[in-house]
Amino acid sequence: MGSRFLPSPAFLRAIFLASIALWILPELVLAKHAGTTRHYKFDIKLQNVTRLCQTKSIVTVNGQIPGPRIIAREGDRLVIKVVNHVQHNITIHWHGVRQLRSGWADGPAYITQCPIQTGQVYVYNFTLTGQRGTLFWHAHISWLRATLYGPLVILPKRHASYPFPQPEKEVPIIFGEWWKVDTEKMINQAMSTGSAPNLSDAFTINGLPGPLYNCSAKDTFKLKVKPGKTYLLRLINAALNDELFFSIANHTLTVVEADAVYVKPFKTHTVLITPGQTTNVLLRTKSKTPNATFIMAARPYATGPATFDNTTATGLLEYENPSVSKAKNKNKKLQLLKPVLPQFNDTSFATKFSNKIRSLNSAKFPAKVPKTVDRRFFFTVGLGIIQCSQNQTCPNNTMVAASINNVSFVQPSTALLQAHFFNKSKGVYTTDFPANPLVKFNYTGNPPNNIMMNTGTKVVVLPFNASVELVLQDTSIIGAESHPLHLHGFNFFVLAQGFGNFDPKKDPAKFNLVDPAERNTIGVPSGGWVAIRFLADNPGVWFMHCHLEVHTSWGLKMAWVVQDGKGPKQKLPPPPSDLPKC
Repeated sequence: MGSRFLPSPAFLRAIFLASIALWILPELVLAKHAGTTRHYKFDIKLQNVTRLCQTKSIVTVNGQIPGPRIIAREGDRLVIKVVNHVQHNITIHWHGVRQLRSGWADGPAYITQCPIQTGQVYVYNFTLTGQRGTLFWHAHISWLRATLYGPLVILPKRHASYPFPQPEKEVPIIFGEWWKVDTEKMINQAMSTGSAPNLSDAFTINGLPGPLYNCSAKDTFKLKVKPGKTYLLRLINAALNDELFFSIANHTLTVVEADAVYVKPFKTHTVLITPGQTTNVLLRTKSKTPNATFIMAARPYATGPATFDNTTATGLLEYENPSVSKAKNKNKKLQLLKPVLPQFNDTSFATKFSNKIRSLNSAKFPAKVPKTVDRRFFFTVGLGIIQCSQNQTCPNNTMVAASINNVSFVQPSTALLQAHFFNKSKGVYTTDFPANPLVKFNYTGNPPNNIMMNTGTKVVVLPFNASVELVLQDTSIIGAESHPLHLHGFNFFVLAQGFGNFDPKKDPAKFNLVDPAERNTIGVPSGGWVAIRFLADNPGVWFMHCHLEVHTSWGLKMAWVVQDGKGPKQKLPPPPSDLPKC
């Protein structure tokens, strides 16, 4: 017999290492491109909190207001376990997250999911794809977002830098609204009587109202800074019903991002931010420590006919002076400087400010505006009158309602996404949402007296990857006002805005198709219109609504159903096994 070849130990080791390398290499390549999975736990529980001289029990996440900050990187997966320990039904919405093929995690109650009932758990599981910047999370059922909200910070991928100077420090500043009463009892009573809910009693900065309110000097947010440094302020408007002006006395802010999209930087003394919007600004501090403390203030931009909470939340910008001892610093009387904010109805400032926001549109961050349009829509938005139902006790049997194209949305009792996915839409929703107003009139002029709204759970069905152009037109039936419209599941491009009635012959000539702002929430101008475009590249059911909570309660909302595409990556996967049941 011939001699047998016996491999040496060194050869065997080499073969083993090579096979291990072949097995590991794809994993390493995958790991390089895949993000980290980050786990959070949200315990929804009651907490006693004292504000404005009185203590009340509020619904919180982990006992905090604002709730915990979520920090992740672009490409990371978030797994957030929400445990409901309170008597209210709960859902959480990750505001501005695209939720690509993860619509089951979007969170609006009865749109993408049934709520998490008392004692139940739901795990929100989604990946942050192609997004970086400041977003936020909030409850998306009834008025529970009054106290259930917090920042969602998406950092760039590792070793990726900001397209602006690296800040010394990053500080989330989240604006909220505070009521002395129980907001759930309040809105339930308002809806049953057809009356308007109470106005809030205060605005807050990071949960604190500041010294202009009773008993609130100790409840003041203080931002301590060093001279000659740059700070990134991540501004978030989590207020329920008010657009806000924000300013810091004697300091200039540079806007660098809006709704988690980088913008061409511009300087301003005041920022306008509507509920649902986020804005990142750079604050460059003075080169030497000044002999002053600077007030930061937030107060409403209010355009409608109704009364509003005309109060001001304040915080303090304080300079650290390392050369002076703390004892000396305490005895030193510092000048207190106040910012000058626009008037509450300064629409001219609001218009100029929003027109300054333009996409960066660089090679690295292009503005991918759909250049052609498959489907065109014209939606009127505003308030009107509706007949009360039998279980309501309204004066004159009518109440104020809100609508899109004269349809006031009726919340279904089954989640729309489940009805769509399992082909059980019958009795849940209809697909006849009008593409244009059924009754044409002078939308921003003297309105006709006889426009009664229709009610229904109507949706628009879009084929996968359709490019959509939508003109949103304010109406003056009860009174013209600005409406911040938020679209779930997509960013859209803001092509143009104007006053009066949109003119389909002349106004498209003004459309900016080069570097328009890319947003998830836009203020429809008071007595005017805004034109947007988006690509329906995300299968599922996507809510669109006014982010003024009172208008959402009154029906200023609708939904888009985006059908599956042909490819496996273009279809919505089945629901997770723990999806709550209605």
